[in-house]
Amino acid sequence: MKPHDLKKIVKDKYSLIAKQSDKTGAASCCSPSCCSTDADYSTFSDNYENLTGYAPDADLGLGCGLPTEFAQIKEGDTVVDLGSGAGNDCFVARALTGDSGRVIGIDMTEAMIEKARRNTQKLGYTNVEFHLGDIEELPLPNDIADVIVSNCVLNLVPDKAKAFAEIYRILKPGGHLSVSDVVLRGELPEKLQQAAEMYAGCVSGAILVDDYLQIMENAGLAQIQVQKEKVIEIPDSVYFEYLSEQELAEFKQSGAGIYSITVYAEKR
Repeated sequence: MKPHDLKKIVKDKYSLIAKQSDKTGAASCCSPSCCSTDADYSTFSDNYENLTGYAPDADLGLGCGLPTEFAQIKEGDTVVDLGSGAGNDCFVARALTGDSGRVIGIDMTEAMIEKARRNTQKLGYTNVEFHLGDIEELPLPNDIADVIVSNCVLNLVPDKAKAFAEIYRILKPGGHLSVSDVVLRGELPEKLQQAAEMYAGCVSGAILVDDYLQIMENAGLAQIQVQKEKVIEIPDSVYFEYLSEQELAEFKQSGAGIYSITVYAEKR
């Protein structure tokens, strides 16, 4: 599919999620339930409930990690969250930056921006803001961010090299990022790679972990290190929507796997 078509798939999914009143993750990006109605198919997301700043209304179960936990956010920092959704990571970041900091959320879905702004008003924050924008063309000036976070979003961007070039551009010299994302070790079967629903579920859009880290390095980022890694277990019932029993067996025997990683890097 063309990049425009892939973005539309994701945008449509996010718009649907934004209009939901709970955080079940039904039909969500980075929630395998977008690909299946299997009730036992849990989301990729980690538990935020013990984090300071956690706002339940902003938690739509869309993430695959806790990037703010590793982002070394300090009081007074300017933090940018890419693919900010309803504001979940922004509000946790705001608890770390304090009143003297600034938190900026960027999302390409109008419904998500509206939901995030409503959540901000309810919480009474004056230093958290949300802007509509594309990660490949961020509506922000150069050298604005002390810290960038992102949670299960960059793997959905068709042009990852352009996305990381933009990340480098808006980071201050000496600034850093911590992003959680879905990556691969080994190759996905072609039928999974071509599945639009699996793309929106953060699976077929994922790339090899070594390629992911190389794109970051090519963008000029330094001190790149994987801070956390966990395997993503996908039930056979979901795979069987795309693969035969033999194809699934061959995939498992290949040693390939789907992982969530949280990665740190700096702009020197």
